[in-house]
Amino acid sequence: MSHPIRRENAAPIRRGNAGPPHWPSYTGTSQFVGVSPSGRVTVYVDPTLGEKALKNAEDLINDADRVVAANDAIFGTSGGPVSVILFALSGATDGTGGADHMGCDYTTGAEIEACVSFGSSPRVSGLFEAELSECSMGGDLCGVSTGEALSRWCATTTSNNALDDFATAPQWASNGMPDFVNHTEPTDQKANSTGCGMAFLSWLMSQGYDLGKIAPAMVSLGDTGTLAQLYQVLTGKPSAQALPAFMAAVKSLKNGVTADDPFKGASHPTSITRSRGVKPIAVCSTKSHRLLHPRNAMK
Repeated sequence: MSHPIRRENAAPIRRGNAGPPHWPSYTGTSQFVGVSPSGRVTVYVDPTLGEKALKNAEDLINDADRVVAANDAIFGTSGGPVSVILFALSGATDGTGGADHMGCDYTTGAEIEACVSFGSSPRVSGLFEAELSECSMGGDLCGVSTGEALSRWCATTTSNNALDDFATAPQWASNGMPDFVNHTEPTDQKANSTGCGMAFLSWLMSQGYDLGKIAPAMVSLGDTGTLAQLYQVLTGKPSAQALPAFMAAVKSLKNGVTADDPFKGASHPTSITRSRGVKPIAVCSTKSHRLLHPRNAMK
């Protein structure tokens, strides 16, 4: 993906800054905007997009440390510094361009791209967390369907459901509810497998297993781990019981699967126990790991 628009009169880079990093896809001028108070998040913007994009960037600087603290609490680890460029991914200025980064850790994946969302900075914070959470996966999960579901749930719980239009669980339901509980798909870009994961994690959270328990367990299972194995780790019950129990719960839903949180797991009293009071809401390789909007996603 190429973004060739450039402008030479960018704002000067701050003293001590070696210049913008090499981004996964953005090729325009990177205007330095600022650094979060903790020093962990450095924010740039495409200067051709004007004041609305700059407002997104300034708001992200002010919100970034809250997002970082929530992410650390979810994974039980302390992440490293990252840089973020805000621009019109896929030409979008409403956040639907998604977000991406490269490797799945804070060394190879610390250069994050997020779509601007004019007039709705919480969406930018959500997109940022979707990629930041994948850096906290330590080289595991990022790039497979289970990890994609986890990263989207991390974005959900830190952005007050600002990305609800990215929902994939309804598509999984409408496509016959294929079994991605016992099978993990080796991609982060298919709505059916991601949607199954979103609904399954919603169900687990409704049972009292918050993201602070779910995320470390999923990381420990790695790329080949399944949602059924996650169920076994958390509940102590046989993994073979995971799919039947989950499907029975899905069938009991009065209105079916109409959102990524059909079981209202995000509103469960313990769903964010380790996330330090964060309000609930509802791509490690040479390729980028991309958060896709459903209109751009593959089935």
